[in-house]
Amino acid sequence: MNKHTSMLTATGIIGIALVMGGCASSGERPDGELRTAESSIQQAVSSDARDFEPVLLNQAQNRVADAEELIEQEKYIEAERLLEKASVDAQLAGARSDTAKAQQAVEEINRSIDSLRERIEQRQ
Repeated sequence: MNKHTSMLTATGIIGIALVMGGCASSGERPDGELRTAESSIQQAVSSDARDFEPVLLNQAQNRVADAEELIEQEKYIEAERLLEKASVDAQLAGARSDTAKAQQAVEEINRSIDSLRERIEQRQ
């Protein structure tokens, strides 16, 4: 192998290493995770999370906004992590909202039962 071929090979290996290193550090654009996070937020909003879990819902929305900035900066791995956290926050906000609404419904049913018992007792 001559000196020129050896340098060319070394340059090629370094070039490949740089390309692979660049891919490993930035990852792929997390478009799917962004859609999932946005969908989770919409479901939380539909579950009345604004009324029952506004702080958690805001946190999810803020994380999505931060992730979008990271995507613009091509920091895909960090953005993906934020989007995953945003999805979890939104899902938790939705679940807590559903739980709170169910508890309100149970309380209303219990009040109705108590009212019916009082009427029955008064008639006896």
